[in-house]
Amino acid sequence: MAEPVLEIELKLLIEAIYLRYSYDFRDYAMASMKRRVVQAVRALECHSVSELQGRVLHEPDTFMAVLQYLTIPVSEMFRDPEYYRALREQVVPLLRTYPSLNIWIAGCSTGEEVYSMAILLEEEGLLSRAHIYATDINPRSLEKARQGVYATDSVRLFTENYQRSGGKHSFSDYYTAAYDAVLMDKRLRERVTFADHSLATDSVFAETQFISCRNVLIYFNRGLQDRAVGLFHESLGHRGFLGLGSKESLDFGQHAGAFEPIARAERIFRKR
Repeated sequence: MAEPVLEIELKLLIEAIYLRYSYDFRDYAMASMKRRVVQAVRALECHSVSELQGRVLHEPDTFMAVLQYLTIPVSEMFRDPEYYRALREQVVPLLRTYPSLNIWIAGCSTGEEVYSMAILLEEEGLLSRAHIYATDINPRSLEKARQGVYATDSVRLFTENYQRSGGKHSFSDYYTAAYDAVLMDKRLRERVTFADHSLATDSVFAETQFISCRNVLIYFNRGLQDRAVGLFHESLGHRGFLGLGSKESLDFGQHAGAFEPIARAERIFRKR
C-alpha cells in the first residue's frame, strides 16, 4: 500500500470514528495509530483501511473490535515496582495528612493499576477514607476492571512485582483462585468508581489529591498531552500529586512549570 494513500486513509478512518461514535483519536500520535490500525486491518481480514472504515461505519461490533487495538488494553499489577515503592515512601506520608482522599486512575485499562493502588492504600491504612475514580474510554476494558478477574498464569508476575514494590503481606491475601483465574477481593472494589472518561474530550469531574496516569500520554501528540496535563492540574487540589509512566515526562510541555518533581526517576510530581 502506498504510504501517502495510507496516511489519507488513516485520517479518514479517525475522522469517521469521531463523527460516528464520538471517540476522538485525532490528536493521538500518528505513528502508533498507524501500527495499531494496520494490525486491525489484518486481524479483521480487510484488504485496506478504507474497507475497514466502511465496516466500522456500518457495523458497531466491528468498531468495538477495532477499539481494542486503538486503546491497547495491556497492563500488569504493580508494574514498575519502584514507582509503587516511591509512593509508599514519599507520597503516602503526605496523603495521611488529608482527612479524606480522592484518587484518579486515568486510563485504567483492565484494572490492574486500580487494584495495585487499592492494595497499597489498604496496607498503608488509607483505603477506608479514600475513593478511587478509575476511568477509561474502552467499555470492554472497564467491564473487565469492574469484574476484577485475571488469568492465573499472570499471578506469578503480579506477585513478584508486589513483593519488589514493598508489599507488606502475601499477595494471595488479596484474591481468590478458581478455574484458572483469580478474583480480586471485593473489599478492594468497594472504594472504586469505574467510569467512562476521555482525556481528549471530557472535562474535570472531581477535586483529587493524587492522579496516576501511566503509559497513556506517550500515545498522544503534544497538543493532547498538554490538554491532559491541564486537566490533571485543574483536578488536583492544593499541592496534589501526579504520577506518570516511566517513559513520560512533563518537560517541555505547556504545564512544565506547574509541577515539581518529588521522585523524578519514578515520574512522581507535585503541583506547585
